[in-house]
Amino acid sequence: MNLMSLSLTHQKAQLKVRERLAFPDRARTVAAYDEFRRRFPGIEAVILSTCNRVELYAAADSGRTLPTTHQVAQYLSDFHEVPLDEFVGELETRTETATVEHLYEVVASLDSMVLGEPQIVSQVKEAYRVAEESGTCGPLTHALFQTAIRTSGRIRTETKLSEGRVSIASVAVGDFGKSIFDHFGDKRVLIIGAGEMAEETLRYLKDEGIGDIVVVNRSRERAEKLATDWGGYVADWDQLDHWLGQADVIVSTTGADRPIVTRSRFKAARRAGGRGTAFILDLGAPRDFEPTIGDLDDVFLYDIDSLRKTCDENRAARTREIERAQQIVEEEVGRFLGDVNHRASSDVVARLREGWHDISRQELERLFRKVPHLTEEDRKQVELSVARIVNKLLHPPLEALRDEAGEGQQHGLVNALRRLFRL
Repeated sequence: MNLMSLSLTHQKAQLKVRERLAFPDRARTVAAYDEFRRRFPGIEAVILSTCNRVELYAAADSGRTLPTTHQVAQYLSDFHEVPLDEFVGELETRTETATVEHLYEVVASLDSMVLGEPQIVSQVKEAYRVAEESGTCGPLTHALFQTAIRTSGRIRTETKLSEGRVSIASVAVGDFGKSIFDHFGDKRVLIIGAGEMAEETLRYLKDEGIGDIVVVNRSRERAEKLATDWGGYVADWDQLDHWLGQADVIVSTTGADRPIVTRSRFKAARRAGGRGTAFILDLGAPRDFEPTIGDLDDVFLYDIDSLRKTCDENRAARTREIERAQQIVEEEVGRFLGDVNHRASSDVVARLREGWHDISRQELERLFRKVPHLTEEDRKQVELSVARIVNKLLHPPLEALRDEAGEGQQHGLVNALRRLFRL
């Protein structure tokens, strides 16, 4: 098996480095494959690029040599125009079995920031599809990614790893918001602040159908970017009271050092706006809203501590499923390695057997020319004896090959026989 992967992940690499080495769209990825084929002809490749990781999987048949880590790193450096010394130390290289185990864990979301996240499966499927369409997949990468996706399916059906939301934003919208509103399609959301937490919460609200988005932030530039990205519009900071009275859902993430909305201010704003139920997600640390606002009629206020408690409970429940998920990964890795080794050994067995029998036939023909007086029956007996000798000589190495393949080991014997007999 000739297999390797190079990774820049959320654990290993700085965000800015990953962003500069990312493949943000299909066109960029296809161009990368074109350059990869030019540099490394005949080498299979799949690129996986998400917000948390940039990974390249490479494979080759037994007759080819994989590029070195440095060569692949240089390729990434040249393609992205990022100096090699800015990221080469953060690259994590895996080969052979470690590559298989890593991909299976990635697709099963055992290697994700959010344990059990479902998005990674579709991201891997899309990466595999683009590689396939670009012509950089081959027998080994096809088998690797198909079995990895199958493994993730087993884990979803045989464990509870993906049950229960574990991010604060997903809990806020999915667990708490949906218990207050039957649907979000006719609701207006007010975003106070424009940080990462606000954007993540908007992502979940968008998935639930919300369309009316107002962003208020002290920095109008950041507010405009967030509003543009999510199809909302920007209001000035001095209009905050007006929109507090007009919103159904309020998400606040300002990072101010004291509450920016007091009970009296909020009560006055709601009275002026005449709006009904208010669902407030106070994701500021410290709080942006005075806690007593939650005591008002038709107001549901959740702060980051109450949300985190539910996240931790869900995460603990998922963690208990990790051991079973890892057992499934181990089973599937063993099956994949066994299949690959069996195919490799079968090819060597066939060529070794064919080569030795060819030699025996050539020698028998030479013998029969020298002793033409042998009868047909004599010749037949000589042929049978030679065939038995060849088969008995072949038996020990072939048995050893079968044992090695059945145990899912690396095919050291296969490579040794190839070299010894020039197969």
